[in-house]
Amino acid sequence: MLTFREATNADVSALVALIESAYRGEASRVGWTTEADLLAGQRTDPDGVAAIIGAPKTVLLAVERDGELVACCQLADEDGTGYFGLFAVTPGGQGAGIGRATLAEAERVIRDDWGLAELHMKVLTARADLIAWYVRRGYRRTGQRSPFHYGDERFGLPLRDDLEFETLIKTLR
Repeated sequence: MLTFREATNADVSALVALIESAYRGEASRVGWTTEADLLAGQRTDPDGVAAIIGAPKTVLLAVERDGELVACCQLADEDGTGYFGLFAVTPGGQGAGIGRATLAEAERVIRDDWGLAELHMKVLTARADLIAWYVRRGYRRTGQRSPFHYGDERFGLPLRDDLEFETLIKTLR
């Protein structure tokens, strides 16, 4: 059984380890959300995670099974619109419904607890498999593109020069 709670500063180290394992390096290849072929370097760092935990109108949701951290996601109220990001599931747990359950809980919080009607996210366009996963869950592609953070090593070291994000949106009401 999964439990959901708001992350605290005491969770920062475990959250960084989870996020890195899901997206970077060889360990991430166990799961299907790896970005190891797109980006090297870090996905996040303790300062970045702590900043999210302390940000106004933002929650970093920690997901546990039997007391073990297995997933997380960031939820934010951005001027009356929900934002979903920093989504990670432990590589060994991917494909087992943890991500689907986490996304459903995020949507519930945004809709029921925060009273917001839409949830937005940005996904690397090179991640066609991930975009398709979100589309199957009711998100629509907007065609709205934004550049990758080239030159800012806090977000990784690009292995390609064509990285960009697309905004996906889901109406929750």
